[in-house]
Amino acid sequence: MSSILSTFHFSRAFSHQRMSLATYCIICCRRIGTLTPPPKSTTYWRDIRNVIKFTGSLILGGSLFLTYEVWALKKSLTLDTQVVEREKMKSYIYVHTVSLDDRENYGITYQARKELHKAVRKVLATSAKILRGPFADPFSTVDVEDHECAVWLLLRKSQSGDRAARLQSVQEMSETHHWHDYQYRIIAQACDLRTLIGLARSKESDPRFFLPPPPLPSLKEDSSIEEELRQLLASLPQTELDECIQYFTSLALSESSQSLAAQKISTHCDQIEANGGLQLLQRLYQLHKDCPKIQRNIMRIIGNMALNEHLHSTIVRSGWVSILAEAMKSPRIMEASHAARTLANLDRETMREKYHDGVYVLHPQYRTSQPIKADVLFIHGLMGAAFKTWRQQDSEQVLTEKILEDEARYTTCWPKTWLARDCPALRIISVEYDTSLSDWRTRCPVERKSIAFRSNELLRKLRAAGVGERPVIWVSHSMGGLLVKKMLLEASKKPEMSTIINNTRGIIFYSVPHHGSHLAEYSVNIRYLLFPSLEVKELSKDSPALKTLQDDFLEFAKDKNFQVLNFVETLPTYIGSMIKLHVVPVESADLGIGDLIPVDVDHLNICKPKKKDAFLYQRTLQFICETLAKDLEN
Repeated sequence: MSSILSTFHFSRAFSHQRMSLATYCIICCRRIGTLTPPPKSTTYWRDIRNVIKFTGSLILGGSLFLTYEVWALKKSLTLDTQVVEREKMKSYIYVHTVSLDDRENYGITYQARKELHKAVRKVLATSAKILRGPFADPFSTVDVEDHECAVWLLLRKSQSGDRAARLQSVQEMSETHHWHDYQYRIIAQACDLRTLIGLARSKESDPRFFLPPPPLPSLKEDSSIEEELRQLLASLPQTELDECIQYFTSLALSESSQSLAAQKISTHCDQIEANGGLQLLQRLYQLHKDCPKIQRNIMRIIGNMALNEHLHSTIVRSGWVSILAEAMKSPRIMEASHAARTLANLDRETMREKYHDGVYVLHPQYRTSQPIKADVLFIHGLMGAAFKTWRQQDSEQVLTEKILEDEARYTTCWPKTWLARDCPALRIISVEYDTSLSDWRTRCPVERKSIAFRSNELLRKLRAAGVGERPVIWVSHSMGGLLVKKMLLEASKKPEMSTIINNTRGIIFYSVPHHGSHLAEYSVNIRYLLFPSLEVKELSKDSPALKTLQDDFLEFAKDKNFQVLNFVETLPTYIGSMIKLHVVPVESADLGIGDLIPVDVDHLNICKPKKKDAFLYQRTLQFICETLAKDLEN
């Protein structure tokens, strides 16, 4: 009877399609235990093998299924910055894709996968808390697509309390080029101030990270941009101001020379911001797209305002970061350098230095992983500038073909183009200050342009830029060499400036009039025509200040054992169309220490190599590399 009952139960079990594996195993065991012994032992082992095969197949299949699901989930939570071809082939209209098969969406397979994902997410989140892994709490409950997960992970990482994690997230964002438009816009809208500035200072950042500036407010009725700028200048306080600021502001209000006065004002940043100056300057910037000089002056003002950290959020919200990020990628070196200075002043995540008016970083202008081991400073001379003084020597072919932006054939600033590539571990800074040959031109009536005044002003700016914290080489042309000598002497008298002296390794002088210049003598002789400026008067051979500077510096340089290299011109220089003059003779360019190398060029071209393999540049590069050899190796 028991055999019949067990056979009946066995037949019912196989007729039911949803019989579990456990029930089947129990029935098999009961059958084996209750049936009469088979005539042959092979029947017993055949049943055992069948059970093992069936059970093993289920276990193996389930294991593979679980492994695949865990792997798929892990992949969706893993940052992958490689280009995904299927992402690139998608349309630019994005919808959440679902299958049209109801069985897949609502069947047992769909529900099982969903429950399994939830379980595995909880396991990953728990392990992350225990092991401090990279998975964040929100991702234990939020179900996102694999191509969206990386965006939100990077956003969360960019707001981490760990500075290293924030920097890494910005770098990963800047190196990502396979996202869709909407993913870049997610970052642009959701990132914080630090992340946006970091992306602007990252060389490979996609321009889609930067939203267009917000709409500008409408102009007042019966008003123009010029009139609003005049009103802005008139609203600035005039009390307790530098006399020259007062002078240029009043001049701008009377003669409409607003750009000159505006760039001179550095103490009214709060008032400029409160009175809508950021939006007004942005309107002027957009209006003068065909005038790079005006745009550079506007970026110069924004860069001065960025020296005040409490204005950073206002500058970012007004949309200036997007404009500056675009200017950074300009092929014109001056535009890119003005934008780089402003963004460096905004970047307090990686920068401790502040670049005051007239101090420009030529390299590195972007964030870089390259360790910076030394500084090279370029100081121009009389009537020079931070960029044009250090351009490649002009040729007839360049002037006629107008290929100034083709750096392979011509560079408008060889320290930025050539030296930065040959010595990437250097920070290269160029300094700019106003000079004049004659007092015919409009200038501040307060006499304050002496070498002593300029040296103290530049020394303060360079110290704020971190000069002195690394080994330094000074490169100077003409009167700029006198400023370098005066700055070093002044720094030696101030304990807080001692690092500048201790870290100075060498100096390069391009036709510096250590003992005076013929230009000063010529200007004095016809002073009724030229009205020579104070700068020119100080270059006279019989100037007591010049002789004292030479004697004091020569003794000081010998004591400090500075490495010195002197270049001097051998050809006369044309000043205008009528005057031909040997500005700095050989005997005046001889400092008394270091090599003195005559070069067959005039005074203007002594610091402008014809090409990269020219002797003038190669000898300069050799001096820098040899003088900084130990510092660059460490």
